[in-house]
Amino acid sequence: MLVTILRPVSNAQPVLTPSPVEGGLSRSRSRRGRVNMASEQESSNGPVKKSMREKAIERRGINKEHNSNFKAGYVPIEEERLHKTGLRGRKGNIAVCVIVLLFLLALINLIITLVIWTVIRIGPNGCESMEFHETGLLRFKQKADMGIVHPLHKSTVGGRKDQDLVIVGNNNPVVFQQGTTKLSVEKDKTSIVSDAGISFTDPRTQTTFFSTDFENHEFHLPKGVKVLSVKKASTERITSSAASDLSIKGDSKAIIRGNEGVNIMGRTVEFKVGGGIELRAENSIVLNGSVMFNATRIPISAGDGYFDEPGERYKLCMCADGTLFRVQVKYSNMGCQTSDNPCKKAH
Repeated sequence: MLVTILRPVSNAQPVLTPSPVEGGLSRSRSRRGRVNMASEQESSNGPVKKSMREKAIERRGINKEHNSNFKAGYVPIEEERLHKTGLRGRKGNIAVCVIVLLFLLALINLIITLVIWTVIRIGPNGCESMEFHETGLLRFKQKADMGIVHPLHKSTVGGRKDQDLVIVGNNNPVVFQQGTTKLSVEKDKTSIVSDAGISFTDPRTQTTFFSTDFENHEFHLPKGVKVLSVKKASTERITSSAASDLSIKGDSKAIIRGNEGVNIMGRTVEFKVGGGIELRAENSIVLNGSVMFNATRIPISAGDGYFDEPGERYKLCMCADGTLFRVQVKYSNMGCQTSDNPCKKAH
């Protein structure tokens, strides 16, 4: 609604008519002033009732203020501006190492638990294969499969009363060793190695059956032992019983040596060698007896007719002093006079 106000103008001056926009603004201002004045007057009297237009204007202002606050806490989403959380760098590597270490410890603990459960057989009712006593005794109630056993100092390994202690090696010898002393029980033989000496004593009667302490005990072979194999033996005398022979054998060679001489006595002394016999002495060698050769054991050539047969032939010769030597027969009617003649060396 447009209102035109006409005022009288003197001197024929032009009449100004307000534009619709200016009129609307003036009317809105005057109306707002009237509304504010009316609201102030009504607020003093009681609650104020707002019109739909006033509520719309108030709501529009609130929304405008709310929309202007959206960018108040805005942070650009960029990797450099974000706050980094978690373990990174060196701390992350340390955390990975700790996790791997804990996993290994858990795996080792699992293996130990399985070994205790399956091998030692420890369950809710105790150990099925072993008993532990307060005196320090460890008793095995079942067969035990072991590799190497290290007993403590001054300890004893034994069996129950009136029962045998059976120790078996599966295709391997059973070895008892302490320091350099060693007892090895094999399928075909039993060997004992000791630098300090060996003695077998009955624990009840303290009777010594066998000992290498020759100063206090005379050495006798145990009953049933017929052969004694040693690499080196030092003794004053070696004898045999009157009803048996004394036989000394060597695989490659046998050396008999005496610091003050060697005396060999017997009803019959027989030497059997594959190579040669060597007698050495600082002063003299005395053979008190007779030296005999069994001609039946010496191979004799059949004659000149068989000289062309393959093989080596030797002739037995003797010097005037009793030295025996052999000469290889290279042709028929060959004598003992050769360049390598021990008789000439003796004279």
